[in-house]
Amino acid sequence: MAGTAENRAAGAATPGLVVSGMRPTGKLHLGHLLGTNRNWIALQAEHRCHFFVADWHVVTTDYEHPTEIARFSEEMVIDWLAAGIDPEQTVVFQQSAVLEHAELFLLLGMICPVPWLERNPTYKEQREQLVERDLSTYGFLGYPVLQAADILMYKANFVPVGVDQVPHIELAREIARRFNHLYGTVFPEPEALLSNAPKVPGLDGRKMSKSYNNAVFLDEEPGEIRAQLRRMMTDPRRVRRKDPGDPADCPAFNLHRVYCTPEEIAHVTRGCTTAGIGCLECKDIMIDHVVADLAQHQERRRDIAQRRGFVREVLAAGNERARELARGTMEQVRAAVGIGGK
Repeated sequence: MAGTAENRAAGAATPGLVVSGMRPTGKLHLGHLLGTNRNWIALQAEHRCHFFVADWHVVTTDYEHPTEIARFSEEMVIDWLAAGIDPEQTVVFQQSAVLEHAELFLLLGMICPVPWLERNPTYKEQREQLVERDLSTYGFLGYPVLQAADILMYKANFVPVGVDQVPHIELAREIARRFNHLYGTVFPEPEALLSNAPKVPGLDGRKMSKSYNNAVFLDEEPGEIRAQLRRMMTDPRRVRRKDPGDPADCPAFNLHRVYCTPEEIAHVTRGCTTAGIGCLECKDIMIDHVVADLAQHQERRRDIAQRRGFVREVLAAGNERARELARGTMEQVRAAVGIGGK
């Protein structure tokens, strides 16, 4: 149940099948690298993993401007490979290349009550945050059903998520439970695999997101990375240099926790709480680490980007493997429901 899911940590799960995806909405940023990709890399060492380009999901919010999805998809996979995703260990594929996802989405949509979708906290939050877009569409309301189809198609045991995404996995569990009750057991109920990855705040203190225009992108020049992070929000109580603060209330300190040594964290904590150092001096310690880390990522990315044929081969092989598994699942689903053909 949800309680079990919420208590699972990424390193504590029995080895099983992990499924996760990412929307190709543009360039990847620091939040993707720290909050998702490095968690995936740890998971692929312990589990069978399927990581997919969620290109159909982009259309749920960006249906007016879909022309860049194909380009962003390939660029995103390049970043995954540069981060350390290993296609020899992991199935890397594109959602839209496996048409069975659409068929399962259709059938699951037939049994999913509308109130289950309307109570989704992410649905409410994005309707409020993305006011410049018309999200009063069936696709946007129903995208958690597509997400459930993505997960259930491969009979996933675990789905790595942050705490804010646990309701989505609980909905997938409810849909699986309802399908199994109506038609006989086909799907296991997936569990949320709570990530040990850090919460990565954006420059304004909210979650880092392209939609919020508060992101540090992985391909930016060192000078620009430094300039942006120096503007990052800190503890609002530190209005003046002499005002003490509290690192617990400082968005920038989340990046200190990721990058800095214990000695550096002790130093900036003491300096913040006593006003012994200013916010810029504090942030510069962390920024040096971020710039060095992204420089290494960019070097690996340049090498992979020069081998586009290899990247396309990775996707082609992953797509075929995913289609093979999806065909088997849909044969079971059609037989259980009693409609459709092979």
